[in-house]
Order: sequence, then structure tokens, then C-alpha cells
Amino acid sequence: MPILVPAQDALEFEKYFLYQTLRVDVFHTGDAKEEMFTIDRVIQEGPWAGNPRRTVVPFELGRYLLRVSDTVSGTLIYSKGFDSYFGEYKTTEPGVNGVKKTFSETLLLPFPRNKVRLEVLLRDRQNIPQTIFNREIDPADTFIVKEKLSDDVQVIEQVKNGAPADKVDLVIIGEGYTDAELEKFKRDLARFSELILSQEPYQTFRERFNISGLFKPSAESGCDEPSYGSFKNTILGASFDSFGSERYLLTDDNRALRDIAAHAPYDTIMIMVNQARYGGGGIYNLYCTFTSDNQWQQYLCLHELGHSFSGLADEYYTSAVAYNEFYPAGVEPLEANITALLDAGNLKWKELVTKKTAVPTLWEKAAYEAMEKVYQQKRRQTNEKIAALKRANAPKAEIEALQAQSEEMSRLNGLEVNAFFKKSRFQGKVGAFEGAGYAAKGLFRPMLDCLMFSRGRKPFCKVCEQAVIRTIKYYSE
Repeated sequence: MPILVPAQDALEFEKYFLYQTLRVDVFHTGDAKEEMFTIDRVIQEGPWAGNPRRTVVPFELGRYLLRVSDTVSGTLIYSKGFDSYFGEYKTTEPGVNGVKKTFSETLLLPFPRNKVRLEVLLRDRQNIPQTIFNREIDPADTFIVKEKLSDDVQVIEQVKNGAPADKVDLVIIGEGYTDAELEKFKRDLARFSELILSQEPYQTFRERFNISGLFKPSAESGCDEPSYGSFKNTILGASFDSFGSERYLLTDDNRALRDIAAHAPYDTIMIMVNQARYGGGGIYNLYCTFTSDNQWQQYLCLHELGHSFSGLADEYYTSAVAYNEFYPAGVEPLEANITALLDAGNLKWKELVTKKTAVPTLWEKAAYEAMEKVYQQKRRQTNEKIAALKRANAPKAEIEALQAQSEEMSRLNGLEVNAFFKKSRFQGKVGAFEGAGYAAKGLFRPMLDCLMFSRGRKPFCKVCEQAVIRTIKYYSE
């Protein structure tokens, strides 16, 4: 489990920082073999949303680590782990094959009183951080941007429980909502806010959350669907087919995202996409996306928030993904909820293992994989047919009939998976179940099923729940 460091106090914070935000926009360029950062612009923004008592991150999560040091004393005064759009790109086939790309990213920190040394470290294949970017930042620099916020973003305080410094500050940005859909945005904001706060462990800690909705109208409703030949003019340019995965929904317009998010204090960003198709994505300490009107909308919202807020890994492994060796063989993943089980006697969640449960835990893996293979093949074929019909401008009724068939197939698969696990003798037990992190072999998850494993309105496993609680406390204690 991650090792905690002593909490800092507010007086120590005030020695080094103002209660304002420094936003450093950077360009992140490269491929799987090499990468570099360059500064785009530095901006002074509004109140700092983070916990002034916890400026040094207490857990080791994320491919990257931001470290900020006082230039005079060399004291580490701020740190935070994160993942990034580029970090995922470099594991895809183009990235592995040397196709270089550039992405806009943002480093956020409290506004320093004096000069600071800003470092970005990349974890190598053994998860050891190595410095790849090092720059001095002078808060007195005349080129730090101090612009007023635009007046085209409406802020809706959906849940307000206290000052940003004492709470988890969550912003939900509406993507693909037109001016005429403001009321729909408000309804969606209300129901997803309540959904989050009704799910454990968020429910137990619901008074520690502030939730704000940010509405900026898009010219068109929906989002981009490249494989369908459909593109929409929206505020963030969110798109399905990210990295070639039809259900992966992301935006790479970081500057637009941050300009909108700046209208409210935030610790974590959610992007609610006005769309009925199944899709979403979550990147640790970057953002998560989810579609608003799919039958799996509740699952999508909660699952993707698990990634972006608490750094939880995907536990599923039978669905196709665009990554190549996302988790290197023989290396223990940083995420709390998966393990390479390199030392079975020191399983990182060993204190939660159910008595008399063997590690590794030999579950009904072959039968599950056979069942899922049939479904995934049908799902892929159906999605390809829908995409072909869309590109060919086929009659609307024909497309809708096939989409309805796809949704029903997905619903039945969800029921089938739930029934399969309900019959298992390992139902509800904590062990080490092989099959996790996109890998059928070599990676293990804590329980048979979990919100991070399969679709549906279901609880986190016990390990994931503990990880979420740690994150909530990090921002609010």
C-alpha cells in the first residue's frame, strides 16, 4: 500500500504559497522512445482548490510526477502524480512505431511567493522516477498571464459543503450541449451529482464534496464520431475512437478545457458528454468523460471517475484496447487494485484477503473467457455494421434497429456476467484472481467482480473502496 508522509499544516503552506493557482501550460512531444516538455504559457488563476495541509502527495501513482522545490533551500514544497494523454499515446501502435505527436497539457500548483524549481519526472519501466523536465519559475515574471475570465461560462453550484481548501472540489463540464439544452444540462448535472454521492464510499463522505457544473453552449449537440463519419462543433471537441478504440471518448483540446474549468475551484474534472452512445474515458489527475444517456450511464460515470480521481486500474481484460504492454511484464503496477503477484506472501492487499482463500485464487476463468469471447465477437461485428451504415447514410430506421439490437445484446451480457459470478464459490471473497489490467495472464485483481471490472450499478471491491477513501481524505483532511 502507498506510504503516507506527515501532513503539512496551513502555516507551512503560507510560508511558500499564496492561496492562488499557478497554471503552467506545456507541450508534451515524443513517442514511445523519447519525450520532452516545453512551456507554452504560464497563467495566474483564481483560488487554489487544493488542501493546504497536504502539499506533498502521499501516494505513488501516475506515470509522471510533478515536483516543486524552493530554489533557496531546496525544500520540496509541492508534488503530485499524474497520467496524461501523451502517456497513453506512447503505448499505442503509432507511438511504439516512432510516430511523434505533440499534446497540450497543464501543470497546476499553488501560486508560489518566491522563485521555485519545477520538475517533471517520468517513471521508467521499473517505476523509478527520472527527471525529464526542469525549469525555474519566477512568480514576478512580467509574462505570467493575468487575464480576466471569459463571461460565456455559467457556473452552477450543485453541491456546496464548505471552502475549497477543506473539500473535494469536483467540476462537471457539459460537452455538446447547445444553448437550447441548458435545462437538460441542469437535469443531467443534478442526477449525476446525486449518483456520485449515493455510491459508497462517496456517500459516507458526501459532506466533504463540493460539486459545480460548468455550462458553455456548443454550436451543435453531441460529439465527434469519426468511425461514423460524424463531426460536431462543440466546446471541447470530444471524440469517440480515441487511439483507435471505438468506445474511448476523450478530448485533446487541453487549453479549451482548462479555460472553462478555471471558472470554479477544482481538484478533479469530469466531462459529461451529451450523447446516447456508450463511451467514456478516465486518466488519472487529468479528467474523465462519460456519456449522459446510455443505458450504462451510471456505470460509465462512476467507473471513469475511479480512474481519474483515485488512479484505479481497469480490472477487465477481455475487451479490446489500443495499448501495447500498458503494464510491463515482471513489474508491480502502482495502482492499488491490480498486482503482478511477484511476491504472493506480500500481496499488497493481504490484510483484506478472506480467510482460507488461496493466493493466487483459482476461479472459473476458462468458462468466463469462453462466455465473453462469444459476446465480444458479436459486439465487434455489430459495431462494424453500425459504423458502415452510418458512413453510407443508410436509412435512419435501419440504423436505429441495429443500435437497439446492440443495446439489448449489451444488456443481456451484463445480466449473464452477473449471474455467472453470483454462482461462483468465490463471490464476495477477496483473493488474487488472474485476469486484470487488459492482460489474461500475469496480472491479478482483488475480487471476482467490481465496478472497475464489469458493467452495471455495483459496488467497488474492498481494495478499490479503500483507495477512494484515501483520496477523499487526502483532499479534505
